[in-house]
Amino acid sequence: MAKKTSKKATKKATKKKATKKAATKKATKKKTTKKVATKKKATKKAATKKAATKKVATKKAATAKKVKKKTKRKANPAFMRPLLPSSALSKVVGSKPIPRTEVVKKLWTYIKKHNLQDAKNRRNINADANLKAIFGGKTTVSMFEMTKLVSKHLK
Repeated sequence: MAKKTSKKATKKATKKKATKKAATKKATKKKTTKKVATKKKATKKAATKKAATKKVATKKAATAKKVKKKTKRKANPAFMRPLLPSSALSKVVGSKPIPRTEVVKKLWTYIKKHNLQDAKNRRNINADANLKAIFGGKTTVSMFEMTKLVSKHLK
């Protein structure tokens, strides 16, 4: 009989130890989850403070933008300086000194007037006799390459 009671006592003791361990594990899990939750709350508060400062900054920027809109944007004086076209370019644009921007405008009016823009790829320009001299003998030139080639003919 003594053996039976001692076995029962040991079983009860092991069960109690197991339940205590389980209870402590659950408690530690709860503590860690609480810590994580408090960290999340702290980050949310910090985020709201940042958002409030951003709103103030955007209001200041908006008032600064309103002031900037009143002043007109000035053109770069280098673009507006009159340049003398070469003899080949003067056949298309004219012989008087004109700014670089006007040279490009007049070239485009010449291209559209003589229907020299490529039908399939509108970015390409098919050169006629006058434009071949400007484009260095090339028959087709892209619109981006055209300004590079024209700049060689301006002084």
